[in-house]
Amino acid sequence: MAKVAFIGLGVMGFPMAGHLKAKGGHDVTVYNRTTAKAEKWAKQFGGGFAETPKDAAEGCDFVFSCVGNDDDLRTVTTGADGAFHGLKQGAVFVDNTTASAEVARELYAAARDKGCGFVDAPVSGGQAGAENGALTVMCGGDQDTFDKAKPVIECFAKFVGLMGESGAGQLTKMVNQICIAGVLQGLSEAIHFAKKADLDVERVISAIRGGAAQSWQMENRWETMNEGKFDYGFAVDWMRKDLGICLKTANDTGARLPVTALVDQFYAEVQAMGGKRWDTSSLIARLENADKK
Repeated sequence: MAKVAFIGLGVMGFPMAGHLKAKGGHDVTVYNRTTAKAEKWAKQFGGGFAETPKDAAEGCDFVFSCVGNDDDLRTVTTGADGAFHGLKQGAVFVDNTTASAEVARELYAAARDKGCGFVDAPVSGGQAGAENGALTVMCGGDQDTFDKAKPVIECFAKFVGLMGESGAGQLTKMVNQICIAGVLQGLSEAIHFAKKADLDVERVISAIRGGAAQSWQMENRWETMNEGKFDYGFAVDWMRKDLGICLKTANDTGARLPVTALVDQFYAEVQAMGGKRWDTSSLIARLENADKK
């Protein structure tokens, strides 16, 4: 059993912290900007909560974070009352936020200066994966730090892997999001085409789902997409944030992402339709919305 802090109790962080307590048996203290959420977590799982990230981190062996973006991450780590001010020497900070590789490297250096470890460890699997303790965790950092953190991370994961040095976890998550964007646009067009061709979509999916066209998105989202239901996970606003990171990084590295850039524009159209909080499969809505104009 380790002494652990978890910072950020959104739809992902709340159950992730819960698995650290319930499955891992760790002594967990949480922090959330909205204290009521931290109190709710503590009541549900029997852990403690703190008033600031610094207070949560003090004396801990491992500190986790899962917040919104780079600026949020800096606030809860190196900002006033940030967790880094409470880290003890030898502690490991594991960041599960989807953020830039730049901020990961920045915080890696800051942690090293304090005699601590830092792992950038963004996750994939969505809210359901977090609730079921079945996330994929892509890590960047030093091997020895990763080896210390892996058994703890595994409390909420089905896969935990070291992708390379600091920042590599975030870069791998970018690859993940690029793949998802392309697959969802293709699936949206396929279902839309099938409808226009007067095909039975269910029969079509049954015919192709066992072949080369198969994907997780097809298996888990074709039916809700066909029915125009988009309340099943990762929101368009969050995807646009992630794709923005991908596109900036591509510009910095010289990578070319023409399809990703186009899908990002399509998501902007979905936002304009009122779909900011729809899940990412809602790309099909802009195709069908065009028919109504």
